[in-house]
Amino acid sequence: MSRTLLSSSQLAERINFSSAYINHALKDTIFLQGQHYIRPFGGRKIFYIWEEVEKEMFKTTVRPVMAIPMAKGGVCRG
Repeated sequence: MSRTLLSSSQLAERINFSSAYINHALKDTIFLQGQHYIRPFGGRKIFYIWEEVEKEMFKTTVRPVMAIPMAKGGVCRG
């Protein structure tokens, strides 16, 4: 099992975001503990798993054109 573990500053260099932005905006919203990052031995230090972060970055998102949610679960397009 070969995974590349990166600190937030090393990850920041690779993806061109600041380390602070990664730790405050992306961690626990986009990057999830156990999937995208780990805390070894239950400590404070965080290591990001590069292969999982890379998969997340290249994941395509499909945005609805114009969908307004309706009360009974449907959507209004327009």
